[in-house]
Amino acid sequence: MKLADTIKDWWQSFEKSPKSAWVFSIIWLASVCWLAFLWNLGRIGLIDETEPLFAEAARQMIVRSDWITPYFNEVTRFDKPPLVYWLMAIGYKLIGVNEWAVRLPSALAAIAIAILCFFTLRYFGFATPAAAQTHQLRRTQRQLWLSAWLGAALVALNAHTIAWSRLGVSDMLLSGCMGTSLLCFFWGYAEEGKRKNALFFLPNPWYLGFYVLSALAVLTKGPVGIVLPGLIIVTFLLYVGRLREVLQEIRLIGGGLIFLAVCLPWYVLVTIKNGEAFLNSFFGYHNFDRFTSVVNNHSAPWYFYFLIVLALFAPWSIYLPLAIMRLRFWQRSFWTQQPRRAHLSLFALFWFVDIFVFFTISVTKLPSYVLPLIPAAAILVALVWSKELSRDSQCISSESRFLKINYGLLISASLNILLLFLLAIVSLQIPSLVGSDAAMENLSELIQRSGVHLRGGTIWAIAGIVSLFFLRKRTSWRWIIAANLVGFIAFTIFFIDPGYALMDATRQLPLRQLSEAIAQVRQPGERLMMVGFKKPSVAFYTQQSVGFFWTCDRSATNFLQNLVNTSPDDSTVLIIGQPDDIEKTGLQSQDYRVIEEKAPYQLIRVATRRALHYCLRDNNAN
Repeated sequence: MKLADTIKDWWQSFEKSPKSAWVFSIIWLASVCWLAFLWNLGRIGLIDETEPLFAEAARQMIVRSDWITPYFNEVTRFDKPPLVYWLMAIGYKLIGVNEWAVRLPSALAAIAIAILCFFTLRYFGFATPAAAQTHQLRRTQRQLWLSAWLGAALVALNAHTIAWSRLGVSDMLLSGCMGTSLLCFFWGYAEEGKRKNALFFLPNPWYLGFYVLSALAVLTKGPVGIVLPGLIIVTFLLYVGRLREVLQEIRLIGGGLIFLAVCLPWYVLVTIKNGEAFLNSFFGYHNFDRFTSVVNNHSAPWYFYFLIVLALFAPWSIYLPLAIMRLRFWQRSFWTQQPRRAHLSLFALFWFVDIFVFFTISVTKLPSYVLPLIPAAAILVALVWSKELSRDSQCISSESRFLKINYGLLISASLNILLLFLLAIVSLQIPSLVGSDAAMENLSELIQRSGVHLRGGTIWAIAGIVSLFFLRKRTSWRWIIAANLVGFIAFTIFFIDPGYALMDATRQLPLRQLSEAIAQVRQPGERLMMVGFKKPSVAFYTQQSVGFFWTCDRSATNFLQNLVNTSPDDSTVLIIGQPDDIEKTGLQSQDYRVIEEKAPYQLIRVATRRALHYCLRDNNAN
C-alpha cells in the first residue's frame, strides 16, 4: 500500500496545480532528449564508411559554392537528395566544420519526433476508444499524461533511434520528417478537418504541415518520403471507410502544389545540370534497383526485420504483439463507428505494419530502413502501459481490486524478464561475439580490458532481478516498466557511450591522427592515395581528394600515370595503407620513406614514377 499512497500523493500534486504537470513534462522531455541525442554528440570522430561521405559532400557545397550538385572526392554523389547536405553546410557556417555540425540535423530530427509524439499522445493517447468519449474524466487525463511521458521516452530511449540520431547520415532526418508529417496528418484528421485559418485553396494548418514535411522527406531520401506516408494514410482511410471524405478535406490540389513547390525545384535544377547521369544514378540505381534487387551485397532473409525490431527496439519490442492484438483490428465495424480522435492507436498500427511489410518485400535490406516505424511502435507500447499504470495511479486500496490482472500483459512482462537476462548474457559474451575488422585486429581483447561488457551484463542482470521482485508482488508488478526504463538509461550511460568511445579510439582515431600528419607534411601539389581499403573520413579530415584503390589495378595505374604526366619529374605521392597492403603493391622498404605510423596504418612517401613502375609491373604480371 505504500506504493499506492505514493502514487496518490504524486497525482494529487499535479491535480492541485496543473502547471506542475507541464513543468515536469518540460524537464522530462529535456532530460530524455539530452541523454539520447545531445550528450557527447561530438565526442567521437566520424565513423567510416558512410558518415564521412555525407560530411564531405556537405563541405564541398560550401567550397564549390554549388548547392545543387553534391560532390564527394571530385565525383558527383547522387545517392541522396540535398536536404541533409544543406543542413550540415548551414551547421558548418554556424558552428564550424566539426562532428557536431555533421550530426546536429539527425539529433534535431529525433528531438522533433519525440516532442511531437509527446503532444500527440497527450491529446489523443486514449488507452481505449471508449476513453475518447469521456476524455474529461480524471482517470483518462492521467492516462493521457502517462501515454505522453512513456511515448516520448520510448521513442528516444531505444538502440535504433539512439544509433541513427548520433550519425551524420540521412536516415534519422528521413524518419523525423516522415514521422512528423504523419503526426501532423493525424492532428488534422482528428480535428475533423476544421479549416482554421485556411486561405483559399489551402488545407488546415495541420494538413499543410503534412504536405511541407512530406516534401522535406522527399528532399531527404527521394520518392520513399511520400510513397510510404501516402501508403499508410490511404490504407488507414480505406479501413475506416473515410477515404473520399478526407481526400476532400485535405484539398489535394492546393496541398499538392505546395508539396511540389517545396521539393520539385531541386529535382528540376539537378536534372537540367546533370541530365541522365542524375536520373540513372538516383532514380534507377538508388531507388528502383534497391527495391527490386540486391545492392552493395545488402541481402537478408525474409525474417530479417523481425530480428532487427526485436533487438534494436528492445526491451520494449517484447510488448508489440500484445499491443497489436489488443486493438482487435479484425473488428472493422467497431473501428468505423469510433470518433476520429480515438483512432491514434489504429493509425499507429497501419504506420508500423505498412513500413514493416514494404521493406520486407524490398530485396535490399538494411537495419536503418525500418527506423521510421519506431515512433509508431513506441506509441503502441505506450498506450498499453499507460492504461495499466493508470490503474495503479488511482491508488487502489481493495485487495480484490488487485486481482483484476491483465494476463496478456503479465505474460508479456514475464517474457520481458527473460529478455533482460538474455540481454545480460549477450552483453557478457560480446568479446567472443564481435566479428573481425581489419582496422581493429585486437577488438575482442580491447573490449575485455575495458570491462564495458561486464557493465552491460551487470546492468541488465540487475534490471532482471528487480523486475522479478516486482513480478512476485501483486501490488507492484506493473512497475516492471520502470525497471526497464532505468536499466536502459544506465545501459546508455555506462555501455553505449563508452562503447562508442572505445570503437573510436581503436578504429577511427589512428586515421584522424594520420590526417593531421598529412596536413603538416604534405608538399604543394602532392596527392594522397589509400591502398587496400576505403576510409572516406581521411578525405574529410585532410580536406583534399584521395585516390582510393584496393590494389594496383588499372584505375590506380591511370591515376599515377596522370600524376606523372602533369607533375615534375621529382614529384612524390603520399600513400596510406596497412603494411601488408603496401607490400602487395610490390614496393620495397628502400623505395619509400615512412612519414608516420599509427597502428594498424602507415603513411609513406614514394616517388610518383617509382609507384607507377610497380603498378605497371603488377598489371602486366596479371
